[in-house]
Amino acid sequence: MDTNEQIESAVTRGVSQIFPTKEGLVQLLKAKKIRLYQGFDPSAPSLHLGNFVGLMKLRQFQKLGHEVIFLVGDFTGMIGDPTDKLATRKKLTREQVLANAAAWKAQASKVIDFDGPNAAKFKFNSEWLDSVTFKELIEIASNLTVQQMIERDMFQARIKDRKPIYLHEFLYPVAQGYDSVKMDVDLEIGGKDQLFNMMVGRTLVKAIAGKEKFVLGTKLLVDKDGNKAGKTTGNALFLDSAPDNFFAGVMSFPDEVILLGFELLTEVNLAGLENQIAKDPMGMKKQLGFETVTLLWGEKAAKEAQQNFEKTFQEKGAPEKPEELKIADKQPIVELLSVVLGSRSEAKRMLGQKAVDIDGTLVIEPKTMVKDGNLVKIGKRHFLKVIISQ
Repeated sequence: MDTNEQIESAVTRGVSQIFPTKEGLVQLLKAKKIRLYQGFDPSAPSLHLGNFVGLMKLRQFQKLGHEVIFLVGDFTGMIGDPTDKLATRKKLTREQVLANAAAWKAQASKVIDFDGPNAAKFKFNSEWLDSVTFKELIEIASNLTVQQMIERDMFQARIKDRKPIYLHEFLYPVAQGYDSVKMDVDLEIGGKDQLFNMMVGRTLVKAIAGKEKFVLGTKLLVDKDGNKAGKTTGNALFLDSAPDNFFAGVMSFPDEVILLGFELLTEVNLAGLENQIAKDPMGMKKQLGFETVTLLWGEKAAKEAQQNFEKTFQEKGAPEKPEELKIADKQPIVELLSVVLGSRSEAKRMLGQKAVDIDGTLVIEPKTMVKDGNLVKIGKRHFLKVIISQ
């Protein structure tokens, strides 16, 4: 791809929204090298699949020669991001957030470069937020309104349910927004569920620095019901896991997110992929697993992970012609098991005992959907081939 095509890919591939406009950001990218960042909330000891999406977007901009900042929110992490939280999240100590972020640079370096002529910066927002005085905080907050803050969906939900909203939760987006001011960035990247926080930063940059800050919200790797891929079997995918586990986790993705997975987690050309997925979803899911593991651990590890998955699946002893179970439409695994086993309680018991898998992947989440062609194993020897009869 030439530079113009790379820019177009950076502002479209995996992108949900850009503020104020995509056209304005394209013009800026063609005019100069910009400074951009994504903040990472250190509430877990490892980066996860959602962070991987952001890293892939940072990777695109770094390849274009722009200055990339990986920001650890060690200060804001002690407040706790209220995004999508219907209840107040327990605050973390400085020691906890630093311990969580200890291995992040090594994990992120699998996707973006922290060495070389255009090395990404690795920063902590406590560098400037620790020293903000109460007077300065009042001055910063004076650029925002209570009405602007209370519009947040999660806060509205809590008000409706008569649940408390604590003042420190209002201060989270203020603190995060001030990061953009102190780093003098041109662009902030984050999942589309972070748009509220990023837009607060946009307001502060305009009010305090008198400049435009662009905001790019990435798509989320979720199915049509909003369930995050990688959590459908009750296990999030973390970047400190083994290649085998990561590959198997990708294989647990519902078929409907395979194309989105390629868009967000790989650099594969998307042309024609939709048709290939429709013809061979299992094969394309394996390719998705191979591509993601290759990016993170290398081709050798990816080949071994795929071989181990296939070997493990084949050694489960599935018969060449398993019993067919015809159903009217796709349904949650707990519903299918309830019919097969005779009761919902028995279905939940089997799931709880980790005695059920779909296409070789362990299932413990009752809402995991069973689709046409799935091979369901119940216990050690009971195999069912699911057929959706129209």
